Amino acid sequence: MHGALAFEMANRGPSYGLTREVEQKIEQKYDPNLEDRLVDWIIAQCGGNINRPDPGKTHFQKWLLSGVLLCRLMNGLYPKGQEPIKRIQESKMAFKQMELISQFLQAAEDYGVAKMDIFQTVDLWEGKDLAAVQRTLMALGSVAITKDDGHYQGDPNWFHKKAQGTRREFSAEQLRKGQSVIGLQMGSNKGASQSGMTGYGMHRQIM
Repeated sequence: MHGALAFEMANRGPSYGLTREVEQKIEQKYDPNLEDRLVDWIIAQCGGNINRPDPGKTHFQKWLLSGVLLCRLMNGLYPKGQEPIKRIQESKMAFKQMELISQFLQAAEDYGVAKMDIFQTVDLWEGKDLAAVQRTLMALGSVAITKDDGHYQGDPNWFHKKAQGTRREFSAEQLRKGQSVIGLQMGSNKGASQSGMTGYGMHRQIM
């Protein structure tokens, strides 16, 4: 049995099965409704006059593959003369296309998209994870709506505003509640805790 298992692993049987399962899970995350919204936004943000891709993730991937539309989308979120991507040149060469995609990703991060929401170049270029591409674009739209600086084009309901302020206040309130709970829990051996803490506190003040 041990030998059979080794043989199976050498032939990558189970590994292939797992990979396929992962691929299917990734496929399930890709949202055709989001695709529609993102296409609408990219066309609006790039100033119109762009052919819509046919529906479906393969067409969506091909539409964005050269990196040109992504870079135009990014530049459209800035005032004229302050665009982060200076040279956008259509090219059939793979490394040029990947370079543009990388420039878009760097610009998106600089704009305020969280690193965890940024897709990898291969996710788009090799079609590895188009759901991640959707996630980055959704995050970018949310940042643009939140900035509210007049450069966002399209329907404001396409994306959610990031509720940063509210989240911070909520955390502070939770923190206060947490402190009062800790205070109650410490009640039984209050003296011992306090004397220990005071000594530690004083030591720190002297430092």
